Amino acid sequence: MAKYLLLKHYRGGPAAVNDVPMEQWTPEEISAHMQYMGDFAARLERTGEFVDAQALSPEGTWVRYDGEGRPPVTDGPFAETKDLIAGWMVIDVETHERAVELAGELSAAPGAGGRPIHEWLELRPFYGETPTVSE
Repeated sequence: MAKYLLLKHYRGGPAAVNDVPMEQWTPEEISAHMQYMGDFAARLERTGEFVDAQALSPEGTWVRYDGEGRPPVTDGPFAETKDLIAGWMVIDVETHERAVELAGELSAAPGAGGRPIHEWLELRPFYGETPTVSE
């Protein structure tokens, strides 16, 4: 088994096919999206492939150590990437192909108009994990 991180982006990656920002969705569209995400996670819990998932607020603060006895530095001269990550899911699967398959399913979550978003998800193995690639 190898753990993978599936990252959902607010922006910064390639645009989704159904690229309507969530703040423009109706409450029903948001509910349908959240239901899809919950059902997806529940199915993976039953197969033992789900580890954890969280949605993230677009608000955030960069923090950096600034030396002994000095307060941490916040919001320094850094790229504004804090609102790129909308949420994440950790999965534990047998092969890289299975991770790709699940990422593809998650990409089909409904968005505006109830149509699949077809959003790009970033799929990254955990450092030190050796994913099995079957060919």
